[in-house]
Parts: sequence; C-alpha cells; structure tokens
Amino acid sequence: MASPAGAGVRSEARATVRTGPAAPAPDAPPPTTVDRGRFTEAVTPWERPDWREAALHWAEAQLARHGLRETGPREARIRPWSVLVRFRTGPADRDAVWFKASAPAAAFEAALGAALAAWVPEHVMTPLAVDAERGWCLLPDGGPLLRGALDRGEAGRADWLTAVGRYARMQRALTPYTDRMTALGVPGARTADLPEIFDGLVESNPTLAPDTRRALRARRPRLLDWCAELDTLGVPDSLDHSDLHDGQVLTPAPGRFTFFDWGDAAVAHPFASLLVPARDVRERYGPEAVTAVRDAYLEPWTDLGVPLPRLRRAATLAVRLAALSRAVSWFRLFPGTPAADCHEASAYWVEALFAEPDLF
Repeated sequence: MASPAGAGVRSEARATVRTGPAAPAPDAPPPTTVDRGRFTEAVTPWERPDWREAALHWAEAQLARHGLRETGPREARIRPWSVLVRFRTGPADRDAVWFKASAPAAAFEAALGAALAAWVPEHVMTPLAVDAERGWCLLPDGGPLLRGALDRGEAGRADWLTAVGRYARMQRALTPYTDRMTALGVPGARTADLPEIFDGLVESNPTLAPDTRRALRARRPRLLDWCAELDTLGVPDSLDHSDLHDGQVLTPAPGRFTFFDWGDAAVAHPFASLLVPARDVRERYGPEAVTAVRDAYLEPWTDLGVPLPRLRRAATLAVRLAALSRAVSWFRLFPGTPAADCHEASAYWVEALFAEPDLF
C-alpha cells in the first residue's frame, strides 16, 4: 500500500497480465485482463476458482436480469481490500458495469450502498444488484472522475468547493440514519470511541518504536481534551467517507457530483471527512485554498444554529482526530495479505494526530 509519505491516498502503479484463452469458444466467457498494480503478494478470493466462478456467475445473472449483454473483454482489478471486475456492455468506453467484492472488514459496503441509494439517491450511485451477505454489488458506470476533469482543466477549484458543499448536504441528510448504518455493520468512530481506538492502534502496531509508543501514550490526555471539547460543540454524528479525495467523486453531468467507494467509511463526527479533501485542495491549489474548502463545507451546517466560530473550531478538532479513522482503514484487507506496508501507513497517521499542524 502507500508509503507513509503518501498515506493520504492509496496510489498504485498499473501492471497487467492477460489470463484466459486468446480465442474463446463461442459460449465461453470473454477473456479477462487482470490488474494487480504493485500488490502482487495480496491474498484475495480471486485466486480461488470456486469463489471466482460463483462471483462471476452471480454478476452474469444480474447482467442478464437487467437485459445487459457483454460486448468485450473483462477487466479485473485485484487489490488487498477489494476485487473489481469491469464488464463491457456496449460500444462506448462508458458502456460498462462494475462488480465489486469488498474485504470482510468492509463487507458492509454493499448493504450501505443500497441504503444510501434509498436515503440520498441524488448523491450516490444506485446499485444494479446487491448481495449484502457476501459483500457483493453490481454498479453502473457513474461517469468521469472529478480528478480527470481537474487534471484536464475542465473543472477547477470552484468545482471542488461545490462538490465538498454537496457532500456536506448529503451528510446533513444522513444524520437521522446513524443507528441504521451501525446495524448494517458500518464501523463506529464516534468521538467517544476515539480514545479506545487510539489505544488499540498504539499498542498493536509492531512498527512503532518503543520511544514513539511511550511518547504517544504520554500525549493521550491531549486526545481526551480534544474529544471532550468536540463533543460540546453541538454537531450530530453522520457518515464519514474517510477518504474523500478527488478520485472518489464522479461528475455525471455539469454541476452534478456523485460520491462513491464506501469501504473506508465509518459512523463518526461528520467534519472528519474534511481531512482528505482539505489536503487535496492544499496540494493542488496551495495553502490559501484550505480555508475556502472548509467554509464551503461548513455552509450547509449553519442551519444547526451553532455559531460559525464554533463550527470552525469543530472542523479543526474533527480534522485532527480524523487521523485515527485513516489509521484504522488500512487494516480492512482480505485475510492473509501481508500487512507490513499497512502497519507503516497506519503508524504515520497515528503519529500525525499530534505531529502535524492544524490544517485551518
């Protein structure tokens, strides 16, 4: 996974191998290109023929149920945290459907995706099919990524700010559903849970040096103070995406934004979601843009009746504490996958809790 220096986003180099027959028989499935990136040692169920046959058969049956038929090779993207298969369903590149199987610790993603499509359909993709028990879902193509539009100059800073504001409105609408999310298996990272989460991360990470571990334990009272203050600021819990970078936002039409990829999500203080987009905006547009993204995000929350200075203080605290959710997310992997890189990335975020300056 990402090295500590790049621990904000899971960045991967592409490496592909061709599997399957070069010229399939008329009734045989299309050939599959397998992309493992740099995770050649990942242990996933894709390696098991029985699982692969069952998963692909399920996806094929759901395609047929929707009247879709394949028109070209399949593309499998194998990562330690998920298996993705792209099915071509038409002549254009956008004519595609995606099968996703999440790692056991993120298997809630399938059921959560279906629930979000019912609760906030204007902000998310509606799955074509979901098998909540097995953590499988079939998704339509949701349109181009915001990242691509930004890189090509087709979108700019104002679009990123608009997207963050729309995301905040979605979170605002989801505040009544937190208990139902928990019932679906979405992990909890509420403010009151964070000291215990911190303790587990500090004690269990083998890459932390003894001196570092002692220093983190000594700073724990500061964590307790931050949590206690954040709890007094009057913002209800909601869904935290936990990794909302510009590659997790789709732009299906001008002025529209769709949010996806909920495998790192948690029920938490909503403002924790600001950590990753604020860092993204700072890297792309400079430090002066960070307060703009914060204020664009906070605007939908002003109807709570909480004074803006208190909302801004809540954002400062929640973004700092969000490092713990980032640290936890690195362990939502398929069992058996080597986790040395994950321990390093998690340790980076635990240390960042106290070491990095406030973003705003």
